[in-house]
Amino acid sequence: MSVSQSWPAFLADQSRQRRAQGLWRERRVRDERGVIDFAGNDYLGLARDPRLAEAQAASARQYGAGARASHLVSGHLEVHEALEHRLAELTGRPAALLFSSGYQANLGTLQALCNAQTHLFQDRLNHASLLDGAVLCGARSRRFHHRDQADLERLLSRAPCQVRKLVISDGVFSMDGDNADIAGLAKTCTHHQAWLMIDDAHGIGVLGEHGDGSVGQAHDVASVPVLVGTLGKALGTAGAFVAGSHALIEHLIQFARPYIYSTAHPPGVAAATLEALDILRQEPQRRHRLVTLIGRFRREAARLGLPLMASRTPIQPLVLGTNARVMAWAEQLRTAGILVGAIREPTVPRGQARLRITLSAAHTDDDLDALLEALERLLVRSVAEAASS
Repeated sequence: MSVSQSWPAFLADQSRQRRAQGLWRERRVRDERGVIDFAGNDYLGLARDPRLAEAQAASARQYGAGARASHLVSGHLEVHEALEHRLAELTGRPAALLFSSGYQANLGTLQALCNAQTHLFQDRLNHASLLDGAVLCGARSRRFHHRDQADLERLLSRAPCQVRKLVISDGVFSMDGDNADIAGLAKTCTHHQAWLMIDDAHGIGVLGEHGDGSVGQAHDVASVPVLVGTLGKALGTAGAFVAGSHALIEHLIQFARPYIYSTAHPPGVAAATLEALDILRQEPQRRHRLVTLIGRFRREAARLGLPLMASRTPIQPLVLGTNARVMAWAEQLRTAGILVGAIREPTVPRGQARLRITLSAAHTDDDLDALLEALERLLVRSVAEAASS
């Protein structure tokens, strides 16, 4: 019998492999001074809005810094109840349920709904939390080609009629920035008597006539029975929710282990989110400003010849191909005072490493000018280096 690798040796070996692959990740303490953030998901510029900070502080003074228990013990407070009602109202659903994070919301929902008798069908580019949830719930899982209705139709047609079927897709894909064809997915699901689950983390607050997201009130509960949204992106706070029928929400309360066994959302964060929802309703100019910035950025990027992917959302991926090139561009942008996401495998497929540029209503025209000028310098330098090699 061979002796298994010791724990220190295992850690060292994994570290060496990750570094050799050019995939080593590092945390950096962000310095707010003189830095323009094009890496975060604060799409409406609410995370630093003083009104949210004051709402959070006032709620903390009233309820305390933490909820002190899970929702099912003694941690469910009036502010949580109010927020769940407002989120249900925003999305046009009968009810909503708070989770501590989007990851927990997806894992909890899949764990509560699915078992070995369930067949799951997921878009290949779904968020990691959905892919992990499929593994953990024990269901039979298949992945269809990205936004490919014909491939989904083929897979669904092979599934036994008597099994429960759940189709899952991001609403806005977090690394490509493109949108799911929700109407097409809903039609296919109806034809095959499947439920449709949409994770609209990057659509809530940004898309829809009222910021109600990719799904929102344009698609009823019958067409999209399970809707997941997050609060830490466009709404600027933290946490997540699931919205749907009363029966779905009650089922999650009873069976979703990440909900049952987690301390409730901090009351101050819930209060700040209620304030963010008020601002979302009262200040539609934030979404309009964001649309203007996206349009201008894409026009200027096309003029420069930057290899942007097709996206109408604040997520603007600039595909550079190799890990080394992505890391070099990201570091040079950082030196210029500009933060962008440097995205490599396994987050995206091999050979599709990219800069993930995200736009916010808080960005000024000068901010966008600085980004475009820095990208132009990098592109010119890259072309010159390629010509001389």
